[in-house]
Amino acid sequence: MTARDHRLGLQPATTEYTEKPLRVEGEIPPWLDGTLVRNGPGSFTVGDRRVNHWFDGLAMLRRFRIDDGEVRYTNRFLRSRQFRHVSDHGSLRLREFGTDPKWSGLGHLRRCGTRAATDNASVTVVYLGGRHLAATETPRWTVYDPDTLRTRAPKAFEDSDDEVGRAGPLAHVQYDPFREETVGIATRFGLRSEYLVYRVPDGRERREVVARIPIRQPGYVHSFALTPNYVALLVSPFRTTPLSLLRDRPFVESYRWHPERGTRVFVVGRESGELAVDTRTAPCFVFHHVNAFERDGALHLDVAAFEDASVVDAFSLDAFDSPEFSPPGAELRRLQVDPETGHIVTRTLHPGHVEFPTIHYARHNTRPYRYVYGVGTAERSPNGYVDRIVKIDLDERAGRFQASRTWTEPNVYPGEPLFVPRISPEADEDSAESVAEDDGVLLSVVLDADAERSFLTILDAATMTERARAVFEEPIPFDFHGQFYRSGERPTRSMA
Repeated sequence: MTARDHRLGLQPATTEYTEKPLRVEGEIPPWLDGTLVRNGPGSFTVGDRRVNHWFDGLAMLRRFRIDDGEVRYTNRFLRSRQFRHVSDHGSLRLREFGTDPKWSGLGHLRRCGTRAATDNASVTVVYLGGRHLAATETPRWTVYDPDTLRTRAPKAFEDSDDEVGRAGPLAHVQYDPFREETVGIATRFGLRSEYLVYRVPDGRERREVVARIPIRQPGYVHSFALTPNYVALLVSPFRTTPLSLLRDRPFVESYRWHPERGTRVFVVGRESGELAVDTRTAPCFVFHHVNAFERDGALHLDVAAFEDASVVDAFSLDAFDSPEFSPPGAELRRLQVDPETGHIVTRTLHPGHVEFPTIHYARHNTRPYRYVYGVGTAERSPNGYVDRIVKIDLDERAGRFQASRTWTEPNVYPGEPLFVPRISPEADEDSAESVAEDDGVLLSVVLDADAERSFLTILDAATMTERARAVFEEPIPFDFHGQFYRSGERPTRSMA
């Protein structure tokens, strides 16, 4: 009997569709024309077994093309070397986050080199150097065709002679529209491990290293913070060593939780590349930064913070694919950092649970802001997978922060909500600044477990009421991250 709960989102996609029309219920706003591309695992099967972790599934791109009130769906597995090897041989060729190939003999010696790193780029999508890339946490990002979702090249930066191409870039980059440049961070493992801060100005492809941060025992880092003058990196005490990575176990099993070391906070000047802050604060684990800005001489870093790294093990498939699945919850937390002294003040903005946080990125990334959107549950420590989309109001004049509005339905499981601002044809730059911060819509791919299908929901971001939904008559596997870009416009980031 088919499970009618979140486990439907872990079933494999069995068909690739091209421009499949979806049934639309409600009315899509007439100004909403563009493309939503999502990335995430499409199948967890490898021969006669399955991978160990949610993060290890074979990458599948999904596209929702919205045009004149209609929605068309396309999906395609990324034809990476990993995918082709699984298809041809029924086994992994390259190491994943939580699953290793069945190496034999001298094959184990390859585990710490870039040749063993996966090109199964399943985390997000990035537009960089004029190319559309599927990104992951290894050097092997993959170029795809935005019109067909076909894999154009199994590698992007792997053969580059730049340092970032030989390190492990974070899949999450930041785009600064005010400086017109992309900023990223990479981890270089070795006898002298370090984090590399790099930038790519618009119109260029080569990544320029602007700062190096030595680290003896690198911590697992998934994202970072950006302000007009600084790059901030939070390194949780979930640490490893290059020697540990050489041992006979999957990548993530080489990390250990050391709460006594606290969370290390690095702050680097964007222009000088100099390390302005190197300090520690209370231990926490962070996948996703929400936003960061400078005010009254301090940096304000907002994150979705877990108490520890147990959330990593929680998303092993054995745990996730269970009706009793109960992962830890994250709270919305602000770290106020003095760049002169390194002093940190931490406070909870919202007790959670909140994850996959997004904001009005185009206008407020690196700037003060008011609204956060994300997925959540009724309780801080959920009794199941996320079942609602939340909107958190950070207006301090209200006296307290609150989840001002939510959207949910019985037995639904939404994915990351992306905010798309409303833009009218007659709007100019000055008038856009006067428009309310939450004047727009949220796009989220939702699993409807009762109906055994998924749909793209379009919510009014101000009221959190549904404007329309585009229904796909099958479950779509849970994804991670994506981007929305308008028809005829250069893609820019819509989330951190």
